[in-house]
Order: sequence, then structure tokens, then C-alpha cells
Amino acid sequence: MTKKTMTTSAGAPVSDNQNSMTAGARGPVLLQDYQLIEKLAHQNRERIPERVVHAKGWGAYGALRITEDISQYTKAKALQKGATTPMLARFSTVAGELGAADNERDVRGFALKFYTDDGNWDLVGNNTPVFFLRDPYKFPDFIHTQKRHPRTNMRSAEAMWDYWSLSPEALHQVTILMSDRGCPTTPMHMNGYGSHTYSLINDQGERTWVKFHFKTQQGHQHLTNAESGAKIGETREGYQEALFGAIEDGDFPKWTLQIQVMSEAEAAQTAFNPFDLTKVWPHADFPPITIGEFELNRNPDNYFAEIEQAAFSPSNIVPGVGFSPDKVLQARIFSYADAHRYRLGTHYEALPVNAPKCPVHHYHKDGQMNFTGGRTGNPDVYYEPNSIEGAPREDRDFAEPPLAVSGDADRFDHREGNDDYSQARALHDLMDDAQRARLYQNTAEAMQGAKEETIARVLTHYEQISPAYANGIRTARMAMQG
Repeated sequence: MTKKTMTTSAGAPVSDNQNSMTAGARGPVLLQDYQLIEKLAHQNRERIPERVVHAKGWGAYGALRITEDISQYTKAKALQKGATTPMLARFSTVAGELGAADNERDVRGFALKFYTDDGNWDLVGNNTPVFFLRDPYKFPDFIHTQKRHPRTNMRSAEAMWDYWSLSPEALHQVTILMSDRGCPTTPMHMNGYGSHTYSLINDQGERTWVKFHFKTQQGHQHLTNAESGAKIGETREGYQEALFGAIEDGDFPKWTLQIQVMSEAEAAQTAFNPFDLTKVWPHADFPPITIGEFELNRNPDNYFAEIEQAAFSPSNIVPGVGFSPDKVLQARIFSYADAHRYRLGTHYEALPVNAPKCPVHHYHKDGQMNFTGGRTGNPDVYYEPNSIEGAPREDRDFAEPPLAVSGDADRFDHREGNDDYSQARALHDLMDDAQRARLYQNTAEAMQGAKEETIARVLTHYEQISPAYANGIRTARMAMQG
């Protein structure tokens, strides 16, 4: 084996990595011990800001394989029958900080990066098909309620339920969170969803609205609150251990990719807003279509470089996939990329884990940590438009078809005219008696610490979902109070 000599970051050999330079045997440390200074200075800078949400995560590499023909809907190369695309997945909790326990009851992030021939396509969703809000104005406020109280520095049940009691659109997602599916045993035993409505665009420039679903092939497995507490008592790294260990053992997890499709004409006729993040598309009306699967089969070699620095953003789309009028999606297109610029740096997409596998040509210039120089292939090509032969140019062939804007575009107001109860009612009624009993118990336990008037206010919304739902929570609370 070739001998390797330890070096400084500048490549010079290190002669002593055990003893500081001093002025005599007992003298003070010398300023000229530049390697000691370098090590201490670097250690002070080893941490970067954690994600505001989805801070605690687990990830792995794999491949997406498409088995069915959906070319009538999309020209995206990664979605053509027979295509295999390398990918990275990152799962996460939403509310917990970087050191939080893995097995807490929480929504799970489900972020996928596909390294396609036409650039990176990021699908950034959750393990739930809906979310707590339909308007991005509310996102910072909602996240404040999930984080620490500014005075107590503790999580606040009062803030959480006060917000939900005044935001009934959240209760569909809250029902999922407090159900069995709010605490999956491992990342492999939960579904993933793109959640938002996106576009598929075919070769004729025709748009179809789409929702993406990733159904676990491992089966659903969940923990009760008591089982979750016991698991956390054993280990705070349950998800990391399970995902990393399964892949190391060759037990590669898989998910089935399904889509729901809706024509533009159908979207104009739905009784609900098809771009509302608090709503699902009824499967009876828009049946899921299985088109492929993905498998995770390789662990990262360095967690920080490949998972902590992984940057996913809904702004990363490819030809054949586009956006929708979903207000929350529109806001995320900006906010995710902006979060990465703050957290990782101006050129975060040049980091190896984020870099596309296809040729990249753009006119971004300078800025912190620009280690790639220009991306045009010619040092004279650093502005646009220009007259230089071979310089990267726009290509109108890749433009999305125009989005039709009708006169009733505002018919779905954020609050007025929305039914925030029927889909939560349908979910509640789908559960069996044992599942509903756990739902009531989990909700009652989560209400501990909230004011009685706040609980009374939110129960008026549960009444409108289902009197049985509200009464079940009341009964569970009474049993807890003795």
C-alpha cells in the first residue's frame, strides 16, 4: 500500500500532529504554529446554519425507473418508458432541530433529486398528500408555532392549537399527523407525495395537471406515542440506523411511482380548487396511474457533504415538467433556493451533490466560493446577449405553453367559500374503530398545555368535521384527566 503523508490544506507535509510548538519545554505556544491555528480556526467554522425546517434528515442514493408509457402527457426524458435516472433522496422531520430524536410524531419531509440528462429535477414534498395551509402568507407564522416560544424557549401547545383553531384549513393535515401515519417506524415504511399540483407538458405543447405519489413497497408501519417514547429512550437515531443499516445489508427499499392527472378543462370544472395544498384529488375521479418505481441502494460516503449540503428546490424542473397556480408552490420556488443561497452560499448548486450530471452553461459570475469559474466554455463569454460564435443562447423551443388566466381566477379565495371539513371527514370515516381511538388519544395528548378556551375553539371545528370526532377527543381528554 502506498504511504500517505498527512498534509496541510495547502498540501505541505505535516511533521508533527501531536505536539504544539512551544518556546522551550514548558514555554507558551508559538504563533508560528500555523497548523495548530489552522486546525482550531477550521473547527470554529465546521458548522453551517441548520435548515429552519426539515433540519434533521437521512438520505441515500438510488435510481428511478419508468416502466409505463406516459408520453401522451410529458416529453420529460426521465419520465419516458424504459428510462433509468440516478437520484438522491432525503427524508426529514419538519419541526425538530438538528439534534432532535428521529422517531417523534411529526410530518416527514420526502425530497427527491433526479440527475436527468436535461438538468436536475427536484421533487420536494412530504409523507402526506396535503399540508397545513393554502396560502404562503401563513407559512412563517405556522412554522413559528412549531418552533420554540421566544420567552420559554420550549415548544408551545398553546401556540400550535391557537393557530389551528383559527386556521381550519389545517385540520385535514392535523388529522393525518395525529393518526397512525403521523409516526412512521422508519423512512422505508411511509409514502411520499409531491403534494403540490404540477404540470406535465408533451411534445405538442399540451399541458396536463399532475400530482406525484410514491407508495412504499415495504408496507406501512407506525409507532404509537408510547412506542415512540420507548424507541427514543433506546436511541435518538432510529431512522438513520434503519435506513443506513438496511442499505448496508443489501436490503434496498423501493417505492412505486404513481401519478394522478387532470386536464385543464377538468380543472376549470372542479367543485374544489385543484391547486389548494390542503386538498387531495379524489381517487374515484382521478385514479392513480402506476408508471414506475425508485430504489435506494447506496449510502453516502460523507453525511455532511452529501446530505447536510444537499439542496432541493421546487424551482429545479426540466422540460416536460412545469409549475401550477398553487400559491404555496409559487412561494416555495423562491424561498427554497433563497434558503440555500443563505445557508450554503451563492454557488450552492456547484457543490458535487447538487451539481447536474449534464453540461451546464450560465452567466452567473463571481460571488463567494465560486470554484468553477465561468460556465460558458469561453473566457470572453461572460455577458449576454453577445455576438460571439458558439456562446450559450436561449432556446424558445423549451418555453412552457402559456397559462390560461380566466376571469374567475379568484373564485377560490383563501378563506371564503372553501370547504375545510369534508375531506378531513372522509379521512376520519375511512378509519376503523381502533384507528379512530388512537387518533382521538394522540390529539388529546397533543392538546396538553393549551388553554381550555383554545381547545374549546378548535373543537368547534372538529364538530363540523364530525361530531364523533370532537366527542372522541373530549372523551380521551376526560380519561387523561382521571
